[in-house]
Amino acid sequence: MTSTHHPAPFRSLHTPARPLALANVWDVAGARIMEAAGAPAIATTSAGVAWSLGAPDGDRISRDLALDAVARIAAAVTVPVSADIEGGHGETPAAVADTVTRVLEAGAVGVNIEDGTRSPSTLTARLEAVRAAAERSGADLFVNARVDTYLLALGDPATRLRDTLERARSYVDAGADGIFVPGVTDPGLIATLAEALTVPLNVLAAPGTPSVKELGALGVARVSLGSGIAQAAYAVAQRAARELYGAGTYDSLRQDLDHTHLNDLLGTSG
Repeated sequence: MTSTHHPAPFRSLHTPARPLALANVWDVAGARIMEAAGAPAIATTSAGVAWSLGAPDGDRISRDLALDAVARIAAAVTVPVSADIEGGHGETPAAVADTVTRVLEAGAVGVNIEDGTRSPSTLTARLEAVRAAAERSGADLFVNARVDTYLLALGDPATRLRDTLERARSYVDAGADGIFVPGVTDPGLIATLAEALTVPLNVLAAPGTPSVKELGALGVARVSLGSGIAQAAYAVAQRAARELYGAGTYDSLRQDLDHTHLNDLLGTSG
């Protein structure tokens, strides 16, 4: 399938003047809901996709299943789509390059790729392969490199900021267009990261995080909800189940979406 999306607008959406806010989804219904709500772009959550298909998060889902979800979502919306490919769905740079080629064929114009507990040099090699694959495809792919130093509390806290920036600079040199640093919520730290980076900064938001506008004022260009919506949705399922098998009542379902509304969003009726 050839992509019908145009990547230039997606790249231009990354600006602190009006940060790109992404309500990450894992299926077509979620993507259509976000698009109808005014989302300028759609991003997937690898955790949400994995959970919905019966696997834990963390490079455990098969590449084919992950890419099938991306293709379904990209085909269902008109806005740009960015795919969370975890560590790249491959053990070698060549395998990761193949993943990216297939992501582009699926219709996405951006990818998120993370370092996790792997050595920074591993992601650097993968990023070089990703950029080469995008160039071979003739695609202006936006590559968002995730630095997990804060999310996973890696290394010495005293040098974590320095380590984060060193990783970020090496990733940008290897072809990253943006840097994602989940796990940071302190406004001062966020501002320091944004000031030090030469590319757009992406942060992960949750209840208690400054608003999108406030994050923009700190220099943030992209704000993601990550697996937050998936976790909230499954919390609804858990509450409804506990109520059903406990009290035998159904009040947890009062805040549902109208059946006809969902059908209309997905192009069906009745």
